[in-house]
Amino acid sequence: MFEIPDWVFEFHGHYCPFMPIGYRMGILALKRLGINRVRDHGVFCLPEMGDRHPQTCMIDGLQAATGCTYGKLLMERLNYGKYAAIFYRPGEVAIRISVRPEFIDRVHRADFFKYRQRGIEPSKIPYDVCKKAIEPVLTANEDEMFKVEELPDFRFERPKGSWQRARCEKCGEYVFEPYIRVKNGQDLCIPCSGYRD
Repeated sequence: MFEIPDWVFEFHGHYCPFMPIGYRMGILALKRLGINRVRDHGVFCLPEMGDRHPQTCMIDGLQAATGCTYGKLLMERLNYGKYAAIFYRPGEVAIRISVRPEFIDRVHRADFFKYRQRGIEPSKIPYDVCKKAIEPVLTANEDEMFKVEELPDFRFERPKGSWQRARCEKCGEYVFEPYIRVKNGQDLCIPCSGYRD
């Protein structure tokens, strides 16, 4: 049986099956890439999940397993609405791991989802119901759960960052250079400028 450390559930905040799916996907990616959990930089995780469905819990599992976090700018959501992620080591290798539809169907048979569809938050669902929903994730083998593909032509590059900052001439707060907007001759932050981005 696969074991997920307690701290990962604490980080996530509740028991559900999708954070563990993301965690296992991340561990599999590290194994396939031949690396350990990322401490600094050098690997990107690009989840294909969107923001209009409830299974984005996978992203917390991916961050916990791989060390590719939003704070280190190693994660960027692609918003395709899919149960998949791309793992990319620039100049070396890219793989895509997706959750097999048959496994998603198996997980969704759990009573956990009856509670969720009634609007009950995961932390309010009885623990035994949550545990039963997580069980298939911990007992299935990787081949049952995931499809792994190599992406030989994949490229992804983040825009260059900047250490330069200026003070917004309206609110007085510091703004990093790429986010300064000029309006009526003033250097403004995005909220003060009225622009959307």
